[in-house]
Amino acid sequence: MARPDNNGLARLEAGLDSLAGARSAPRRRLRQKLLPPLVAVAAVLATWQGLYLAGVQPDWVLPGPAEVWHSLADAAGRGEVWSSVWNSVSRGGLGFLVSVAVGTPLGIVVGRSRTIRTAVGPILSGLQNLPSVAWVPPAVIFLGVTPGTIYTVILLGAVPSIANGLIAGLDQVPPLYLKVGRNLGATGLSSVAHVLLPAALPGYVAGLKQGWAFAWRSLMAAEIIATSASLGHGLGQLLKQAQDTNDMALAFGAIALVLVVGIGVNQLVFAPVERRVLRSHGLTSADRS
Repeated sequence: MARPDNNGLARLEAGLDSLAGARSAPRRRLRQKLLPPLVAVAAVLATWQGLYLAGVQPDWVLPGPAEVWHSLADAAGRGEVWSSVWNSVSRGGLGFLVSVAVGTPLGIVVGRSRTIRTAVGPILSGLQNLPSVAWVPPAVIFLGVTPGTIYTVILLGAVPSIANGLIAGLDQVPPLYLKVGRNLGATGLSSVAHVLLPAALPGYVAGLKQGWAFAWRSLMAAEIIATSASLGHGLGQLLKQAQDTNDMALAFGAIALVLVVGIGVNQLVFAPVERRVLRSHGLTSADRS
């Protein structure tokens, strides 16, 4: 009678366990990514509903989650929600892309020139700390209630953050990289494209991420103040409409939409790029992706 091959059985069991673990790994990572934010949202909604049921404030001051949902559904039925989201996202996206086109070369010039940094660096830091809403009145005076006003406010809010993020990334590039690049023939713009920018990517991506946050905030400030039928209907105008009609449920709904768009863009666009850049630079482990 043949004796069982214990080693072969052990290897087979190990292979099956490994296969089962590989199949369950994506589901486990999905649970780890989705479960904490879902629990946090559920906790916020439960607290909100508890305050509503406790009657801390009158219904017209503190509506419940259900009232907010019904108000958003009514606005969606009138065609106000999706057009507002689209108008704001398209404005924010275009303004952010222009801000990247302006802030990137500005950050390179300021980051590589000590004289220019001494002159311009403090101004960039001051502009980054200046509330975006402060730019809206002078922009309206100069440009009127036009799309130019909105895009100007977005640029003034986002460009300093993008430039400062790139400057911070350039400051962290080891001088040895530049010496090696020069030895390999990378000078001038070639050094910037093939040595500086790749090495400064972690700081640059952090600046882009913060730049989007400032662009989105600036857009909301501009849309709330600079309202006109010729500008179309954005989320800021939707929030202003709720204020004018004393509709707190719609105001909460508009705020929720602003949060959802901002978080969604961050999680779907910037978070994956940031993880990939950090992993490629050895700044995070692969199991955190």
